[in-house]
Amino acid sequence: MSLRTRLTVVYGALFLVTGIILEAATYAVTARAVRTQFKVLVTKPSPEEIPGSTRITSQNDMAEQIAKQQQAILDQTVQSAVLTLLALTVLSVLLGYLVSGWMVRPLQQMTATARRLSESTLHERIGLTGPRDEIKELADTFDGLLERLNRAFNTQRRFIANASHELRTPLTINRTTIDVALAKPGGVPDVMKTLGQKLLSTISRHERLLDGLLLLARSERELQDRSRVDLSALVSSAVDQLAETARRAGVTINQVLRPAGAVGDPTLLERCAINLIENAVKYNVAKGQIWVWTHESAGWTYLRVENTGPEVSPEQTESIFEPFRRLRADRVGSARGAGLGLSIVRAVMNAHEGTVQAHPRPTGGLVITLQLPAPTPQGHREIVRAASD
Repeated sequence: MSLRTRLTVVYGALFLVTGIILEAATYAVTARAVRTQFKVLVTKPSPEEIPGSTRITSQNDMAEQIAKQQQAILDQTVQSAVLTLLALTVLSVLLGYLVSGWMVRPLQQMTATARRLSESTLHERIGLTGPRDEIKELADTFDGLLERLNRAFNTQRRFIANASHELRTPLTINRTTIDVALAKPGGVPDVMKTLGQKLLSTISRHERLLDGLLLLARSERELQDRSRVDLSALVSSAVDQLAETARRAGVTINQVLRPAGAVGDPTLLERCAINLIENAVKYNVAKGQIWVWTHESAGWTYLRVENTGPEVSPEQTESIFEPFRRLRADRVGSARGAGLGLSIVRAVMNAHEGTVQAHPRPTGGLVITLQLPAPTPQGHREIVRAASD
């Protein structure tokens, strides 16, 4: 039940309990007064005429008649009290519902503000007015938290922009210098050429690491581009880009791509597919296989990448989505990459309100499944029609 409903129930229950206690006390006092009054009438020496009854000729008959009227009065009192209590209880529940709604309105305002918040709307504030009570202090604390978050996100944006410029510039200068040196007329000594090739390889590795870090930072932020896409088309493009890499590694890519609609950033979703397939190629065996599926079912869109490879324990699959974490090593600078590919995949899925799961194959290798919310049926038909065109 909601807080408003719980408060209403509490108000009604408290009123009902106190009403029952009040009615019980009133009944006890009334019963005592009635019995005392009729006891005086019973102890009179001579019989009297009781309205609406026959003449009472004995003291016992009079006592019996008075006892019946006494009980009738008490029964009528109880009936009236119960009806009044029920009516007032219903009224108290209605009033309690209205009052509790007024009391929780600031909390509803805070909830509505929190739901609207995103990276681009962190400037919004609750700005609750009124007496400085517990709710006002909570709203002010929440506003202060939003202010700190807004500054943190602005700092992150500036850091990413500055890091992209400051880190890429020296790498680009070093690459250009080495390329110019290796392209000198007349050639260069073999030792210098070998050294130059090693330096270029190191620079390329650093550039890939930098691209991965920047992409990871971007994927963990709010999506700026949300458009309807066909995930199968993005996956097909990713397979085409990695076809030559797979061929050189002796790995065969098998694909079953059914139309699968999604809503999100096409660049990031394609990068997810590339990272998964590239990871399947790198951590495979000679003459290995990769299977790629896309499909849509029950309001969800799925991408599954399965590959042969060395055996993987279930404990290892729980940590492969951490940055710089690989199945065989935890160091940066491996020839197979920096260990950011699956971290980027998880960050992109979180940004798209999706999930990613991995589990080992019985015969070796991994199965990684992405699950994304599918667009509306109308949007899905538009995607399929556009793909067919």
